[in-house]
Amino acid sequence: MTKPKILLTGLPHPDQIAEYSDRFEFTYATDKPYTREELLAQLPEQDGVVLFGYKADKEFIDTGANLKIIATNSVGFDHVDIDYAQSKGIVVANTPAAVRVPTAETALTLMLSVTRRFNEYNNKMHAGEWTPMTNVDNLGTSVQGKTLGIFGMGRIGKTMAGFGQMLGMDVIYHNRHQLSPEAEAEAGVKFVSFDELVQQADVLSLHAPATPETANIINADVFKAMKPSAFLINVARGALVNEADLEVALKEHQIAGAGLDVYADEPNVPAGLTQFENVVMTPHAGTGTVEAQTAIFVEALNNLVATLLDEQPTNMVNHVAKYE
Repeated sequence: MTKPKILLTGLPHPDQIAEYSDRFEFTYATDKPYTREELLAQLPEQDGVVLFGYKADKEFIDTGANLKIIATNSVGFDHVDIDYAQSKGIVVANTPAAVRVPTAETALTLMLSVTRRFNEYNNKMHAGEWTPMTNVDNLGTSVQGKTLGIFGMGRIGKTMAGFGQMLGMDVIYHNRHQLSPEAEAEAGVKFVSFDELVQQADVLSLHAPATPETANIINADVFKAMKPSAFLINVARGALVNEADLEVALKEHQIAGAGLDVYADEPNVPAGLTQFENVVMTPHAGTGTVEAQTAIFVEALNNLVATLLDEQPTNMVNHVAKYE
């Protein structure tokens, strides 16, 4: 019996796939990631693919003529043309469970780094400069007693809300759908309108997916409505923020700073944003830990295994008639 073929677009350790090797045939690069051309050349015979950062557009999907599933190594799937995949009967599945805690940890770290000005202090220490705390101009901002505004109250948003409460913050949120009264009471959060969210938040933390409705939702109007003392944190998707408007807001001191892990055109980062000491930037490192990447890969593989064994797919984000 021919084994189903799975293409891994990252650089997995052989031990990670050893337990599956008796049932599936794996193809993957061993020294450096595939180029786009190399990836497309491998696709035609594959039954499934684990997608590490590449775009699964129409060309990708058409080239993978035998594909039954595209399993993203992420919770986000805006880099996959899910509608076109659906039209081809291809399952698209993500990994929401494994990314929850590490991504929320990143939001927490960015929040504390930018509000407490740790990035500035660190850079000066490495340059041999001591920053005296006796000068009020050098002081940071405590988050205790402040309002944390969550935009997108999914798994990661709820985890970040819990982190904020642990630090003594009041938590408000806006979401496409309001939580039930019971869920709100259990989480200790309050639903507000989007306008109220941006006006009241001392820290505005983004955890919503990239959709046509959320594209550039954080723009000039939002920055003007935010408190001048407020901070923006984005670990969701770069497309949520109009980066040119953010640069203007920082220049004109409409907000106090930002912590960014995602960008609109990765890996390209707007040069204008790198000039600000009150902007902490990381390279889409929300799940950048050994533990997180191992768990995400296992979750992605489980999505593949279920689909290729004709079982109900796990974490399916599109609608494939066979499984409806």
